[in-house]
Amino acid sequence: MLNSALQHPHPAAHEDVDWFDPDGFLAAPEFWTPERAIRIARLDGIPDLTPKHWEVINHVRKQFFDHGSLPVMRLVCRAAGLDRHKAHKLFSGCRSLWRVAGLPNPGEEAKSYMD
Repeated sequence: MLNSALQHPHPAAHEDVDWFDPDGFLAAPEFWTPERAIRIARLDGIPDLTPKHWEVINHVRKQFFDHGSLPVMRLVCRAAGLDRHKAHKLFSGCRSLWRVAGLPNPGEEAKSYMD
């Protein structure tokens, strides 16, 4: 059964639930917009996305789309000039960053390392 979000690439605002898979990741990366990132961040307890948040989000998205895989957080932190603890203050964890960045479900093994 196809998720209705896959049938309608731009659902109305009240249909947000259709954009997500059962684990809370966007069903398809093309559903991501900066506005949607802000909404997802708020759902994840991040009230505002600062320029540093956007730097990390954009870096993770670029790495994912350039290489097609989960970027190594140590390298993400280095690229953004953050230590591990500051990165966790920006995003509660890798899972939250992945969701806010609008990346698809990385699979069970990767999710086990995200929490």
